[in-house]
Amino acid sequence: MPAIDFHRTLPGYQRTPLRDLPGLAAELGVGRVLVKEESSRLGLPAFKVLGASYATARAVGERFGITELTVDAVRAAVRGRDVRLYAATDGNHGRAVAHMASLIGAAATIYYPQGITEAAKKAIATEGAQAVEVDGAYDDLVARAAAEAAADPASILVQDTSWPGYTDVPQWIVDGYATLCLETDTQLAALGLGAPDLVVVPVGVGSLAQAVVSHYGGAGADGGTLLAVEPDRAAGLVASLRAGERVTAPTGDTIMTGLNCGTVSALAWPVLRDGLDGAVTVSDDQAASAVEDLARLGVDSGPCGAATLAAARLVLGQPGWREAIGLRPDAVVLLLSTEGRAANPVPEDRV
Repeated sequence: MPAIDFHRTLPGYQRTPLRDLPGLAAELGVGRVLVKEESSRLGLPAFKVLGASYATARAVGERFGITELTVDAVRAAVRGRDVRLYAATDGNHGRAVAHMASLIGAAATIYYPQGITEAAKKAIATEGAQAVEVDGAYDDLVARAAAEAAADPASILVQDTSWPGYTDVPQWIVDGYATLCLETDTQLAALGLGAPDLVVVPVGVGSLAQAVVSHYGGAGADGGTLLAVEPDRAAGLVASLRAGERVTAPTGDTIMTGLNCGTVSALAWPVLRDGLDGAVTVSDDQAASAVEDLARLGVDSGPCGAATLAAARLVLGQPGWREAIGLRPDAVVLLLSTEGRAANPVPEDRV
């Protein structure tokens, strides 16, 4: 069952907008710039609920033998049982897991670092989850969530990164993100367009990028360029690509909090290593500027989502880079804006 069929059973499901921005196309010297805007997805201000909801449903289905995966079937399976979802988060994933727990009648425990915004902390709390603040980096949170979930017989760990022995749920999260790509294909077709010539995707642990590379780099794709972007203070993918193996990069404070991850998912790494055409980093200032520019064009984007515009500007503005990736003047550029400003406000000193 494709994840999109499950998503259609969720209350409030509809496609998120694909914004056509001719002003940006003129600035970047391409034919079209289209922004997939994930500022309102199933009642939440970020795309993460696509993966969290589908992975939760699959995990509950596996545990309790659900044959037809719908939200009503998952809710019925949980009813009267002790089920608790666990997750570590930089903000959006944890809220999405907590939201799904509330929707199906399960409990949730969410671990987050001290550095996330107060708005993100409050958002998780409003979903009714037990919130646990951890002093440490993202990898420390994941280890804490995994350890405490392992000690709880009622647990389902819904984590969007993988490691040896923990791959099913992360893969289901990736499968859930494929809905975003399928929607975009339909919207491109409605505009008379095929596969984009350049797709820019933000990378934290890499699960969304894994879904995007698997979709646009798969059979039947037109061979467009796939570009990843990370914060310059949390560049685990770039470090790994340079090293030729998956490594952990040091992380620092960044306004792109949802991308503040030092280690790429083990599941995503070989897909990104072999399928991406390039990866770049952008600064907080570049991301903040892109947030404001998109807002002036009517696009609600937080720093993680706007990082894709910052990356496109970086690549297409460098002498020789456009020619190196073979981008024509009439090229179609797809920017994946993964969150709205409500998910991750830009600090006032950056505005």
